[in-house]
Amino acid sequence: MSKPSIPRGTRDFSPNVMAKRKYIINIIETVYKSFGFMPLETPAMENLTTLTGKYGDEGDQLVFKILNSGDYLKEVNEADFNISNYKKLTSQISEKGLRYDLTVPLARYVVMNQNDVSFPFKRYQIQPVWRADRPQKGRYREFWQCDADVLGTSSLLCEADFIAIYQQVFEKLGLKEYEIRINHRKLIEAVVEKADASEHFKTITVIIDKADKIGIDSVKKELITIGLSENQSDIILSLLNKHALNQAAINQLQAALPDTESAQKAISDLNMLLNLLTNNATNVYLDGSLARGLDYYTGCIFEVVPTQVAIGSISGGGRYDDLTGVFGLKGISGIGISFGIDRLYDVMETLSLFPDGNNTFTDILFCPMDENALVYCMPLATALRLEGYKVEVYPTAAKLKKQLDYANSKHILWAAIVGETELKDEKVALKNLLSGEQLIVFKTEIGGYLKDN
Repeated sequence: MSKPSIPRGTRDFSPNVMAKRKYIINIIETVYKSFGFMPLETPAMENLTTLTGKYGDEGDQLVFKILNSGDYLKEVNEADFNISNYKKLTSQISEKGLRYDLTVPLARYVVMNQNDVSFPFKRYQIQPVWRADRPQKGRYREFWQCDADVLGTSSLLCEADFIAIYQQVFEKLGLKEYEIRINHRKLIEAVVEKADASEHFKTITVIIDKADKIGIDSVKKELITIGLSENQSDIILSLLNKHALNQAAINQLQAALPDTESAQKAISDLNMLLNLLTNNATNVYLDGSLARGLDYYTGCIFEVVPTQVAIGSISGGGRYDDLTGVFGLKGISGIGISFGIDRLYDVMETLSLFPDGNNTFTDILFCPMDENALVYCMPLATALRLEGYKVEVYPTAAKLKKQLDYANSKHILWAAIVGETELKDEKVALKNLLSGEQLIVFKTEIGGYLKDN
């Protein structure tokens, strides 16, 4: 028998880890709800025709394909098989894939349900996604995203709301050192136009988006490799600066850009966003190297990076005005952000930001010393659960040490011990497992005592 294992890039989550993950998710969900977002779930798998062509060539290669059921080779063209034409083969052996993100499925959902959706449509979605990426620290093949999106309005108020969501979530999580980096795809277009390199726009966005990872010199080498001159590359590199988002930074950009439609749109949007933020631009930076290489972004784009932990971005997003159009519904502007739970967890664990007691699953354990006590404890446990307490009854009349060891292993604070005397007097011996203090209380007083202590 082979040793059991799990696929690379996936993980099991212990109860203690799950408690911390739930802590993060609950805070994000609470903030989303406070801004009027509604919950939505979509299937784990989508038709490949839904997924492909939305993330660029690199993204398409990272979509996990699902083999057709049964004899998946029966429709394969022998010539395609012999020459290893993987693109044609894929279409013949696979019709479905695991979702790559939550945004494309959202666009598909809205198009399919457009007659039942009220616009602006504000939804949040917290589910796993899959990418056939190379596993490394902070990067997994299966991971959870916490998305919030607004479809059906082009108002820059949405961008301002998402910045406020970031600030509120991180305040509640206790994460103080971070940067909300923003840019505008039209701003990148304007710089590329200035460099007379518009035909390379998509490739350039992918290259400059790697600036944080590979450095400016390597970015310039890649730009020259795709056919740009030294001068064109230098114009592109002039974009790769980061400034606090303020009027001076926007004015500086406006002075450096040509008076094109792309430049006017970017500057107009950034000015409006700054006005909407008023005095709420804390930790917000205008970062010219931020490109977010996904093809569907069209306006403001976001990324959040913790500054105390080298792990990359913990959230990202942006405006994608044309996404529903690829499914046949034109004229629907959209914008969204997504928190990466896995990286956010790693950051909080590294910085010790999880509150004490977060991994406490049970408030009180009833410890029966014989079978009669076991029967006695059951209605008491039920009553406490109805009062809102998390309660367990140890399933057998074991030695007290064994029961208390179990309680300590689960970080349970209270033990209600029931022996022959307690059974006779209709009481319990209530023991605080942190302080060691023990007292006898009537069975009807347990809930009141726990509430007061």
